[in-house]
Amino acid sequence: MNTLIVDDNKIARTTMKQLASQVKDIVVVGECPNAMAAYNLLQEQPVDLVFLDIEMPGMTGLELTKNLGNKKPIIIFTTSKKEYAAEAFDLNVADYIVKPVTPARFIQAVDKAREVLQSNTEEFKLNDEEFIFIRDSNIVRRLKLEDILFAEAMGDYVKLYTPQKFYAIHTTLKAVEERLPASKFIRVHRSYIVALTKIDTIQDGALVVNGKPVPVADAYRAALNKKMNIL
Repeated sequence: MNTLIVDDNKIARTTMKQLASQVKDIVVVGECPNAMAAYNLLQEQPVDLVFLDIEMPGMTGLELTKNLGNKKPIIIFTTSKKEYAAEAFDLNVADYIVKPVTPARFIQAVDKAREVLQSNTEEFKLNDEEFIFIRDSNIVRRLKLEDILFAEAMGDYVKLYTPQKFYAIHTTLKAVEERLPASKFIRVHRSYIVALTKIDTIQDGALVVNGKPVPVADAYRAALNKKMNIL
């Protein structure tokens, strides 16, 4: 797991790096002394896991997590205080470690992160570009690609719409985009991917898919027009 360590205390960062160096599948690709530096780095270099201090000058770790939105990696909070735990877990983080971090507690947190990463990887599996498997609550369900109308990002979830219902999957729109065939689906907005064959009309800056309006952002309009071969 490519890992980033964020803490305003240099000694704390060194300690976390030493602990990380003893775990075979962790590669520390960077460290940041504050949340703003981490935010800028994550825009350019996405990582799998972040060990994130909460109390830092300027932007806190909690604020950074909220600002990352759908680009949020797996996060393990590290802090000297327990009172942030409830708010932290509301942000759907993997774990919350109270300093000082012991090797046993570090390994326990990494195991949780590993489980989350494995779950995210298994949420979507293409099979001959005919269907995907999705994790619907506690059920792994097969969903035909031809039944998908569009995908919509909603916080930490993506809704996959079919003519009958939608499925809310805990993942990112980027992960969905990477697993859906580009020949059949296209990104039209930072929050939407649509099935090309399901588009009924385009009018006033929006698509209509099965009677539902889907916005088209200007940044994606040229690619959409080219893909649809509009006369």
